[in-house]
Amino acid sequence: MRLGINGFFWNREATGSGQYTRQLVHGLLHTSDGPQCLVFRLQTGESRHSMPPSIESMGQRFLSSPVPLTRNLAKVWFEQISFPRACRDEGVDITHVPYFAPPLVGGEKTVVTIHDLIPLVVPAYRGSTLVRLYTRLVSAGAQRAAAIVTDSQASRDDILRLLRPDPAKVHVIPLAADERFKPVQDAQLVQRVREKYGLPNEYVLYLGGFDQRKNLSTLLAAYAALEADLVRQTPLVIAGRLPSRDSDFFPDPRVMVRRWDLEGVVTFVGWVAEEDKPVLYSEASLFVFPSFYEGFGLPVLEAMCCGAPVIASEAASLPEISGDAAVLFAPHDVQGLAQALTELLQDSPRRAQLGAKGLERAQLFSWEKTVAQTLEVYESVAARV
Repeated sequence: MRLGINGFFWNREATGSGQYTRQLVHGLLHTSDGPQCLVFRLQTGESRHSMPPSIESMGQRFLSSPVPLTRNLAKVWFEQISFPRACRDEGVDITHVPYFAPPLVGGEKTVVTIHDLIPLVVPAYRGSTLVRLYTRLVSAGAQRAAAIVTDSQASRDDILRLLRPDPAKVHVIPLAADERFKPVQDAQLVQRVREKYGLPNEYVLYLGGFDQRKNLSTLLAAYAALEADLVRQTPLVIAGRLPSRDSDFFPDPRVMVRRWDLEGVVTFVGWVAEEDKPVLYSEASLFVFPSFYEGFGLPVLEAMCCGAPVIASEAASLPEISGDAAVLFAPHDVQGLAQALTELLQDSPRRAQLGAKGLERAQLFSWEKTVAQTLEVYESVAARV
């Protein structure tokens, strides 16, 4: 089988779509009966990085528009015109768009991965008129696709309700954490990372973005409701690149910290390198993820892989990921979250039990399974084309 993959996010490894695309291609190339992979990328001014030895058998094609276009128009041209045309010219059997941007043409051989439907589910994410038109365009493309892959049953339910495709075409294939996410026991590495980010001896960790749906306001309000001795003993560490300014869409948590008089008990460590994240998870007394909408919620799985006890929102896909290995709370229940934090911070044996459950739960997810199930979808589509 000759597989053409939309590689728009190939060099954007800080994004979920970029990580997904790389992990998927890497797995396909290391499958004995896997397809021949050809990744199509938008030609830009960036250098063409040489391929790592592990994926050097991957073919690449760089595509450009016939005339100069703005960044957004160039992306749409690539997705709707250049990519499907190049796949046809290269004699591709199946095409895979690993994010929500399927073309209108060639749907009979297109597989699209829709991680979530945030622009359709959450009003604040619908954007400008042009963004809404783009969402309508890719929604129409998804309805014509031969198969839709999604990360969770919660996202599948959204897809069936909002896009109305044939249910038989929509396949739930969970994601997995990178293999580097595991409990860190190297004392020197732990000390180096602790010093690098100025981590307290004990801390509660949040890592996962700052846009509105991440619901940091509930976490900070809950922290403000805790007893003073408890927050001094176990401060809150917030990791990630902070918003450049406070807005409704990107509320700045520093503003909330000042509002609730939490200076001194909340530490902002800034952007965290991917290779350092396992230490932050492993050393945390608790990991809290209060988001009210996630297609999958990968940070929850990463934390469980590292043995961190988890408190998570009960919204969308998060209960599917965590199972009984996390304490769940209603996403806007400040008192419920405060109670969960209090109980777990005062009960170290229960935290240890929860961390062990998370490690066991995490074994259910692997990229080998994700790749194998995705390959089955390709084969089912190829049999119909």
